Amino acid sequence: MKDLVVFGGLSHPELLTAVCNRLGIPEGKTKLCKFSNNETSVEIQESVREQDVYIIQSGCGTVNDNLFQLLIMINACKVASAKRITAVLPHFPYSRQPDIPYQPSSGAPLPKLPPATPRGGLASGQVTPNTSTTEDVSKQLMKQLTKVSLQEKQVDQDGKPAYRQWIARSGTLVADLLTCAGVDHIITMEMHDPQFQGFFDCPVDNLVSLPLMIKYIRHEIPNYQDCVIVSPDAGGAKRATSIAEKLRMDFALVHKERRRSSSSSSKKRDLMLVGDVRGRDICIVDDIVDTSYTITRAARILRENGARKIYALVCHAILSGGAVRNIEDSCIDQLIVSNTIPQNDHLQNSTKIKVYDVAPIFSEAIRRTHFGESVSMLFDPQFEII
Repeated sequence: MKDLVVFGGLSHPELLTAVCNRLGIPEGKTKLCKFSNNETSVEIQESVREQDVYIIQSGCGTVNDNLFQLLIMINACKVASAKRITAVLPHFPYSRQPDIPYQPSSGAPLPKLPPATPRGGLASGQVTPNTSTTEDVSKQLMKQLTKVSLQEKQVDQDGKPAYRQWIARSGTLVADLLTCAGVDHIITMEMHDPQFQGFFDCPVDNLVSLPLMIKYIRHEIPNYQDCVIVSPDAGGAKRATSIAEKLRMDFALVHKERRRSSSSSSKKRDLMLVGDVRGRDICIVDDIVDTSYTITRAARILRENGARKIYALVCHAILSGGAVRNIEDSCIDQLIVSNTIPQNDHLQNSTKIKVYDVAPIFSEAIRRTHFGESVSMLFDPQFEII
């Protein structure tokens, strides 16, 4: 392809090779390393003047190093007069951190005060019949305020300042860093929080993994139409129902119900299954698995309710800490994940993990973007990728 160059960072060289092979072009030549003081060194070893440049770097591993390496590569291509620079981030870094200053659900609603007692026609110091009522309400309000402050974050016990802690706005910061580095376009997949797309001043294509998941279910899961698609939480219900509708499968939901303990003011999260899974094979669908806590708890609830074989189909598999061991010890029979994040180490330590390839969808997105074609077909769950 003319005027097209695809580079890759150190986060996922296998995906770079797979994408370039499908596009029929050689990999862009770079020299990426670190100086003796651990600073990042980037050298672009071919001309990118008036070229359409794509840089593949996934937000995994040493996330901060990989992110900064991507920023330097973007800026290096910008300074070298690249015509357009597109950052391809299969897994977008920091996409799970909310871009809000605090969590409003942590506190309870405050009661409304009654209207002020009329004072007209009363002498100074005269007590009205409603004075005691007003004082009682004031005391109730103070108790409620104290209760709310304790429910939010008990920072006093941890030795921290006794005020509401503000969460850093990482989403906006990452977007600003990429824009300032010189990126013209972003291609990513399954952002955990879709609102991130609005943080950029450049176009963002947030690809979906539904076509790949549907293809895997059709070809790899026996008698898939008799299975039940399950979302492990309410947040993924839309994704799961979309797959269930396209494949004409039944749908169920594992719902987290918050119940207040009778002995304390703390809230407990109980899992509740909505739907019938008894005697059925199950396919749990989610966007990301990190500690595996959510997905393994959902699998246990499903097994307790009579589910037979349990598949779990996930886009981004971070599998940090002891997640792989948790999967091995869980009720999940097979965990199917994509290679937006390298899975070589996980495959060596697990007999349950299988991988489906996202290179076809990213290479097609790059090809269509390069030639100015529409990428809307890639968002269609029925899109067949060869």
